[in-house]
Amino acid sequence: MREEAVSEIFRVAASEERKFLFEHEAKTLCALYGMPVTKISVAKTEEEAVEAAEETGYPIVLKIVSPQVLHKSDAGGVLVNIGDAEGIREGYNRILSNVKAHVPDAEITGILVQEMAPNGTEVIIGSTRDPTFGPTIMFGLGGIFVEILKDVSFRLAPITRSDAEEMIREIKAYKILEGARGMPPADQETIAEVLLATSRMLMECPEIRELDMNPVLVYEEGARIVDARVIL
Repeated sequence: MREEAVSEIFRVAASEERKFLFEHEAKTLCALYGMPVTKISVAKTEEEAVEAAEETGYPIVLKIVSPQVLHKSDAGGVLVNIGDAEGIREGYNRILSNVKAHVPDAEITGILVQEMAPNGTEVIIGSTRDPTFGPTIMFGLGGIFVEILKDVSFRLAPITRSDAEEMIREIKAYKILEGARGMPPADQETIAEVLLATSRMLMECPEIRELDMNPVLVYEEGARIVDARVIL
């Protein structure tokens, strides 16, 4: 049985007649299932953004939070690698200006203040809910690789640990995860844990129609979910 905090996330979205979760809601949902997400908070003012950044630690990523702006980068709603309070203030106002120019009628809920995770091996974990078979789980290399190489593996949920381990090994680029050509190896144990947590979340949350966690940055030890999208 799922936690009340999980149900509350979906209740809020339903009350606002949204067919998606905001990124901070999606990441909160992932965190409730034990997945490793970047530190996040939503700021309503410049000063709140600075306070959140100081608490999170630099460098920082800023992102727009608006129900009308799902593709944040296209609207100038994302700034990365901000290193100080002055940059946070300038970035906060620049994002608001960019979004108002691109989407004049956008309702702005706030600015997401996010930890900027260090570089790692990019993987993707996703799902679509088949009307006949239920939720599927996808795994592959993330970032641009998933679009270019389409090197992914699939399973129907729920999955076992054995399924998760097989999904990881099945992709053609598996050698990259092992640490090919001097690259650091990726923590496959953590990847498997995230796949299992994703399976559990999908089985307990029939509201989720589509899920996209891309990229998930994987290190020699541990991982961080940098971006998460949930369609209801």
